[in-house]
Amino acid sequence: MSFQQGLSGLNATSKNLEVIGNNVANANTFGFKSARAEFADMYATSMNGTGASNIGIGVNLAAVAQQFTQGNIVTTENPMDLALNGAGFFQVTDGRSPVSYTRNGQFKVDRDGWVVNNAGERLLGYPADGTGIIQPGTAAPLRMPTSGINPAATEDMRIQMNLDSRKAVTLPASGPQIVLNDPSTYNDATSVTVFDAKGQDVALTYYFQKAATDSWNVYVTANGAPISVDGSGNPLPSTTLTFPANGSAPTAPTGPVTLNIPASTNANGAQTLAIPGIQLDVSETTQYGSAFAVTDLTQDGYAPGQLVGIQFEPNGIVTARYSNGQSKPAGQVEIATFRNPQGLLPMGGNGWQRSYASGEPVLGVPGDGNLGVIQSGALEESNVDLTGELVNMMTAQRVYQANAQTIKTQDQVLQTLVNLR
Repeated sequence: MSFQQGLSGLNATSKNLEVIGNNVANANTFGFKSARAEFADMYATSMNGTGASNIGIGVNLAAVAQQFTQGNIVTTENPMDLALNGAGFFQVTDGRSPVSYTRNGQFKVDRDGWVVNNAGERLLGYPADGTGIIQPGTAAPLRMPTSGINPAATEDMRIQMNLDSRKAVTLPASGPQIVLNDPSTYNDATSVTVFDAKGQDVALTYYFQKAATDSWNVYVTANGAPISVDGSGNPLPSTTLTFPANGSAPTAPTGPVTLNIPASTNANGAQTLAIPGIQLDVSETTQYGSAFAVTDLTQDGYAPGQLVGIQFEPNGIVTARYSNGQSKPAGQVEIATFRNPQGLLPMGGNGWQRSYASGEPVLGVPGDGNLGVIQSGALEESNVDLTGELVNMMTAQRVYQANAQTIKTQDQVLQTLVNLR
């Protein structure tokens, strides 16, 4: 007569309750993955093998298997909160211990610019160079820029517009070809701001003068002063647009127009630098019988700016945003997946480490292959089914009571034998 079966049942059920209790305790832990107690029966062996009538000697805890199913994703107001939608783990390191893997995306930027979790471990990814080009290779801790962005002088401009073919020729018969403060000497005008090497703004104004049928002179001023003049100081056209009879894209000029912007004085009285060699693309200009309209006018220069925020894209690219409206990549998050994630070793703090059972990590960027994508301003909730765990808890309690009852019954049977006369 043995108490082994009931005792093993008590031990196993106690472990099951511990697993359930741990799941319940972490129901609100972001990135937590629930676990399941898995059991196996036990039989005694003999020299002749087990017989058909052998009685089991109880149960043991075979494994505590974590369930890596997707948790619900909830939005937050913090752009540094990251949720992985799909397979994969964030990689974090303290610089000393082996890399840890986590689904908890509660990250923040420390005082030195490193992206860290609540334990101070740094998020791994690929850095970007000064121009915003991602440098793939071996992942390293991601560091956000703390300085501003340098200015860039304008090099290219593009204008998309329609010149009204119905308008009359305004080229004067004698005297200066155009008088900038006399609208009767030109047809239309539009303006754009460009930037010199210091990031100082320069106001360019384009004046469009119909010189003949299907021919338009284009004059340009910088901070109110013509950029091209004759010997008498009168403005000269920077280019002349020639259109085919149907008014479609100009036949001349055949390529970009080169504008050399001289140094000038802006509205505040400051001296701006010369901006040589700006390439103006006018190939999308038309001359149809409709009102003058500028539909797109762009240039690639910008003033200096300060960092105002960062944003994580679904593919893991970290975009830095600046006060001048510019943005550029500051790095890219690398994530890892495993052939057997249940083989990972739980280390606490919402982290796991790889093991022989898990295999080596398969590395990549979010969205590649079977890897999940990143959702910024969101977190992955625990995948614990609280209702199911409470039901499991009641079931485990009943099983514990039943095993205790078998021990009590065995005790009563033994007492009966002892009392035999």
